[in-house]
Amino acid sequence: MLKPALAFAICLTASPGLADDLLFFRSPSGNINCVLATGDYAAVRCDIAQFTPSFNRRPDGCDLDWGDSFEIALTGRTGVLGCHGDTVITPDAFTLEYDDALESGGFSCISRTTGMTCTNPRGHGFTVSKAAQRLF
Repeated sequence: MLKPALAFAICLTASPGLADDLLFFRSPSGNINCVLATGDYAAVRCDIAQFTPSFNRRPDGCDLDWGDSFEIALTGRTGVLGCHGDTVITPDAFTLEYDDALESGGFSCISRTTGMTCTNPRGHGFTVSKAAQRLF
């Protein structure tokens, strides 16, 4: 069984046949950048550039970058701290304005001046901001 971070990494690098859509978006400040993937490896991932870390323990088995990336799978029971060797920052991302929401493939992400919150259909996910990051 693939760990959520590994499955999501496969989605980002796999052939287009594995993912129906990859939708890249960012906060108006540009500090938070996200991708929403639908299809076989449906998930949302957000990376944050500048922040005060809320987590100080490396994820088990992670020998890559961590602490600045947060994910939730379509059927995930909680958001996860990402372990990654890539980034979802792209100049092609559209800006999700403050107080606007994006809903696709059962996921919902809301941009606020206080951060970005993304959830799956079960209501599990994460909130990321410069001040704090939370998994639920």
